Amino acid sequence: MTDASQTLIHDEKRPGELAVDLPQAFDAQLYFIGRIHTPWTQRGECPRRGDLAGPVCRIEVFEPWREALAGLDRHTHLQILYWMHRARRDLVRQSPRATGETIGTFALRSPIRPNPVASSLVVIEQILPNGVLVRGLDCLDGTPLIDIKPEHCPGAPPPKD
Repeated sequence: MTDASQTLIHDEKRPGELAVDLPQAFDAQLYFIGRIHTPWTQRGECPRRGDLAGPVCRIEVFEPWREALAGLDRHTHLQILYWMHRARRDLVRQSPRATGETIGTFALRSPIRPNPVASSLVVIEQILPNGVLVRGLDCLDGTPLIDIKPEHCPGAPPPKD
């Protein structure tokens, strides 16, 4: 990998981990529509999974995407998609600290993946003109936002009328 993001990748590997050479070109493009603000600045500080009773975090939506927030007040939960911009992307086998067992990347929820896309189910605390206050995130402060979708999962209350 030869771009500036290489400086964010940690070259260390745990026993059994396997890295591959990354492709030279990308297949798609996307827009970062905002930024996520959380209390965590280092990977080790982030919870392993978001907690709906966890700290309030702010999802900032950039112009011109703010008009897309209209109607969110009909929902209680959201699915947040974000780009784990500081994660390495070359491991196909990983050895999580918790188990030490080496396993394929696609069998883990690790942020280390070929395309570091993550999602969290969050509960809405407050809708702002330029974003949303939520609980349930598990990402670093400054994480780029890819998308916001209303969540209609089993057990979640139906949209508000």
